[in-house]
Amino acid sequence: MNDHEGTSDELRSLIADHMEAGFLENIIDMFRHDSSLYDLVGELIQDERVRVRMGVTAMMEELKIRDGYNISRAVEPLLPLLCHEEDFVRGDALNLLAIAGGKCVIPFLEEALTDKNPNIRLIAGEAIEEIRKKD
Repeated sequence: MNDHEGTSDELRSLIADHMEAGFLENIIDMFRHDSSLYDLVGELIQDERVRVRMGVTAMMEELKIRDGYNISRAVEPLLPLLCHEEDFVRGDALNLLAIAGGKCVIPFLEEALTDKNPNIRLIAGEAIEEIRKKD
């Protein structure tokens, strides 16, 4: 592991711990001032703590309003998670892609319409509908 990876792990851990503690506003400010943090969104929604994952969704909803120009940076780290083995990760990735993505992510979301889990298929359909409605 190089120094940059260690720093990234420490930063992700710090953000997740702050998210769990409820310091959402502070984290939103961090993302607004350093758009490279969007690269961590995919890792953050894989956290085992429900409060962290819920916080990431709330953060992304707020950043869509406050940092709409940069929020699409979260799309690339989220796309691979649509194939994740854990249902909750796939579902959260779909929700976040509906927030952060535009029409360009619809083909990826359409693939999730054939997921083995009916809840994932439902979330995918809702995500596609949400994107089409906002664009």
